[in-house]
Amino acid sequence: MALTLNMTVNGKARKVTVEPNALLSDVLRVNLGLTGTHVGCDTSQCGACTVHVDGVSVKSCTMLAAQAEGAQITTIEGLAAPDGELHPMQAAFKEHHGLQCGFCTPGMVMSAVDLARCEPNASEEQIREWLEGNICRCTGYHNIVKAVKTGLSEMQSGGKVAAE
Repeated sequence: MALTLNMTVNGKARKVTVEPNALLSDVLRVNLGLTGTHVGCDTSQCGACTVHVDGVSVKSCTMLAAQAEGAQITTIEGLAAPDGELHPMQAAFKEHHGLQCGFCTPGMVMSAVDLARCEPNASEEQIREWLEGNICRCTGYHNIVKAVKTGLSEMQSGGKVAAE
C-alpha cells in the first residue's frame, strides 16, 4: 500500500508516492533526483546522508520518508543561493580544501550548518565532537575543522545562523 507524502524540499512543495518502508535518503535521491545526499553505509554510521529536517540535522538513511510528512527538508542542493552563490559553510570547505574525494562533504557541511544553529561559537574541540558521526576517509579532518571554524565565523558575520 503506497503512501502519498507532502513535504517541502529546498523551499519547494513536493508530493511523492512511496512504499511505507521507503527511506528518506532514497526518496531524496531516487524520487526527487537530489543526488547530493550520499548513502555510504545504510546504518547511520558515516553521516554522508545528513540533511536537515525542520532545521535539525538527521541521517536520512535511517529515517523513514513517512516520518517527513509535512516537514521542511533541506539538502546540500538547497544551501546555495538561487544565483549559485555558495553558502558560507560551503565556501569555507572550498577555501580550506576541507574535502578530497568529496563523498562525505555534503553530510559534513549539513552537520556543520546545524552546529552553527546550536553552538555558533564552537571551539575546535566542540567541532570535532559534533562531527564524530561523520566519517571522512581522505582528509584526516584537519582541514575540515578549519573549514567549519571559518564557516561558523562567516555565518555569524553574514547573519546566516538565524536564517538556517
